[in-house]
Amino acid sequence: MRILTVSSFFETHGGGLEIVAGTLARALARRGHDSRHAAAALGPVPGTPDVTFVPLAARDPLEALTGLPMPLPDGAARKRLANEVRSADAVIIHDALYATSQLARIYAERAGKRWILIQHIGGIRYRSAVMRAALGLANRLVTRPTLAAAPQVVFISDTVRAQFGDVAFARPPELMFNGVDSNQFHPLSPEDRVAARQRLGLDPSRPQLLFVGRFVEKKGLAALRELARLRPDCNLMIVGSGPIDAGNWNLPNVQLAGRKSHAELAALYRVMDALVLPSVGEGYPLVVQEAMASGLPVYCGLDSAFADPEAAAFHHGIAVDPGDAAGTARQFAAAIPAEPLPSADASAAAYARRCYDWDANAARIEALLDASPT
Repeated sequence: MRILTVSSFFETHGGGLEIVAGTLARALARRGHDSRHAAAALGPVPGTPDVTFVPLAARDPLEALTGLPMPLPDGAARKRLANEVRSADAVIIHDALYATSQLARIYAERAGKRWILIQHIGGIRYRSAVMRAALGLANRLVTRPTLAAAPQVVFISDTVRAQFGDVAFARPPELMFNGVDSNQFHPLSPEDRVAARQRLGLDPSRPQLLFVGRFVEKKGLAALRELARLRPDCNLMIVGSGPIDAGNWNLPNVQLAGRKSHAELAALYRVMDALVLPSVGEGYPLVVQEAMASGLPVYCGLDSAFADPEAAAFHHGIAVDPGDAAGTARQFAAAIPAEPLPSADASAAAYARRCYDWDANAARIEALLDASPT
């Protein structure tokens, strides 16, 4: 079956949604499908040989202003996307709100193609009342009608599913958590962990905190900066990139590490003491699941902590107030222990290995497509 995946960007953009879309497209290819992936090409196009990538020329004037990526494809890109949809047997759309998603839905319905919607996020509690109102209006006018129109909806988070629980779905929505590559993301033995920390030059007497994500408002960068100020006894490594400049914090215990490959990120998860993610408006951040699989304790917002109710016991859920960065930081600072982690959390890693599987997800998506009406 030729399956077209449509997402806002390719995974080289660095966002979790895009990484999920690309990884699931590769998992579908492993099941023998002709897997194609169309997205806005505002950065490098991935070079994975098992998936055919379809770059769409676009511009994104809103992300730098709002933190919300919203690529707008040009006329040639829209025509190319329409052709890709017509030649596909089925279409997988990641999140309803993007222009590429709405175009793919229109083209699929016109061509009588099977399509499903994988919804990652819901509302985002921006500090700005204008931004909150704008996103709320967009969800009411675009996301909810698309959820109702979709032949099949899949949520990757129970908290997001609850936000849209009153939608009149065509079929009961499915809940499917992102997968994790357990061959890459796994814990080390206590002895190997000590040796790996020594190789990286990490101070064994200081807790080593890790943030991974886009440098945008909803990820809680303001609270993260306050946390570093409140806990000078901890080292904070920040991995990622984005429109917010974290290079001017001038805090001696903060290290900007830039973007990391999957292998480099996996190595960091195995040696750090905690993942900190003071974000809002999340579905189920892939970094949380990867940290779990690596045995790394997670301190995150309540949306993320309860995205998988059965995994909530492995997370330290903290109420995040986007309008009170200092108050949020104080709660994180109080929750994070003063001593480095003695060993990895084997129970969290075992749960992630058992419950989060990309190939199982691809098989489930395949079954949903087979059962989905046009």
